[in-house]
Amino acid sequence: MGLFRRRRRTEPVGRDRAADRGDLDHLENFVRTRRGVEAYIEPRTTVTETTVMLIADDGEWTRRRIDGPDGARRFAHKLAIPVYDVRLMGYPQRMRDYNERRKRRPELF
Repeated sequence: MGLFRRRRRTEPVGRDRAADRGDLDHLENFVRTRRGVEAYIEPRTTVTETTVMLIADDGEWTRRRIDGPDGARRFAHKLAIPVYDVRLMGYPQRMRDYNERRKRRPELF
């Protein structure tokens, strides 16, 4: 009957999808259409794979999955933008200021 048999999982638990071409296209478009963009590598968690956050000079930001920390560094090098590890550097104040402006005046965004 097998009532107490364990079922085998086909996928790892808690893992999100990996980066795809759409993610990379979005990141490249963000860099091309904004000034002063910097990349911040965010470590893999139990919920998501490694991500990269791009932050423009006005604080606007976007986040997408990337193929590991080395993939993020290759991406940043290819586009000639600075890259930082968020665990070491933290997020810049301009990003927090941008988020605050969006909260106070959402109609402008």
